[in-house]
Amino acid sequence: MATEPLTITILEGDETGQELLDQALRVLDPEVIELPIELERYDLSLEKRRETGNQVVEDAATAMRASGLGIKAATITPEGKDDVGSPNRIVREGVDGKVIIRTGRRIPGINPVAGVYLPISVVRMAVDDAYGAKQWREGTEGGADEIAYRTEKISRSTCSAVAEYAFRTAKRLNGKVYGGPKWTVSPVYEGMLKEEMDAAAARHPDVWYQPVLIDATYAGLISGAADSPLVIPALNRDGDCLSDLVMPMFGSIAGAESVLLAFDEDLRPTVAMAEAPHGTAPALQGKDIANPMAMILACGAVLHYAAEKGHAGAERASRAIYEAVLEATARGVRTHDLGGAAGTTEFTDDVIGRVRTKMDVWSSLGSTA
Repeated sequence: MATEPLTITILEGDETGQELLDQALRVLDPEVIELPIELERYDLSLEKRRETGNQVVEDAATAMRASGLGIKAATITPEGKDDVGSPNRIVREGVDGKVIIRTGRRIPGINPVAGVYLPISVVRMAVDDAYGAKQWREGTEGGADEIAYRTEKISRSTCSAVAEYAFRTAKRLNGKVYGGPKWTVSPVYEGMLKEEMDAAAARHPDVWYQPVLIDATYAGLISGAADSPLVIPALNRDGDCLSDLVMPMFGSIAGAESVLLAFDEDLRPTVAMAEAPHGTAPALQGKDIANPMAMILACGAVLHYAAEKGHAGAERASRAIYEAVLEATARGVRTHDLGGAAGTTEFTDDVIGRVRTKMDVWSSLGSTA
């Protein structure tokens, strides 16, 4: 067991999001993964954000820059324009996050949509584009002459990060970079991402590259384009929409984790924050039936990036978590959204048991897995 504890910044949330976080963090018990962990907690519930005027969000981002690792629960975004809004933008900007990656993968025992069996990773902008754009209206309110405007922006550095990380991911998965923005209609704005995709392709001639307009990308996903692992670079909103399509294609939006990444000048991750891609699911609160897969996999993802930072034992623990989650579903331990009868606690208990067994067996074999 490593002697130096691994610090992970925990961003607590609301409703079922918080319940799933509490369950997932049980898997990170040092007695389970044989790795000393220190959890640095910040309350990002709607009540606390209102109470502090979002100062707690800024404090959490500062802490995560220091630890380099974070796990976030789903949070409520209030609708009022004068309310505290979503903490996501503050967190992303606070850690200088550039890329969000979400990977849909086959869940054993679940039939995917459109015969998709190989992983599909959506690599999207974490900042800029439609989110945070300036918006205003002119003309008579409610009248036929009223016009709404929106001014969006993207930066060359963010486009470069998305494109380069997409190609690096495709190389690791032995897959292809597929898709892209609507660069024909918007050659100046969306064309900037396409330019960086082409530049990355030139730097990675060994990676299969198939640029496709965004509308054709959607069509391709349900008509057989996924004949190899796919990595789709995308603008912020395009990537958000694509993720919400890709995840259910494999059975459930709760079946995979989402990771926010910040980078150094060589595009090595400096901050990795993992979370579930779904919301707070208030209708499921207190019922112990929500699927904790994505939150548990978020824990596994953070440990993977901890291993990249040189934390001994983190990759072994990460692999144990990933394998345990997928083995559980393969053996029929599934929540209601996947056609099973297991509750949140029951599923988590099963995963914890499998992780313990793996760690024990690997230790007996003298293996680092």
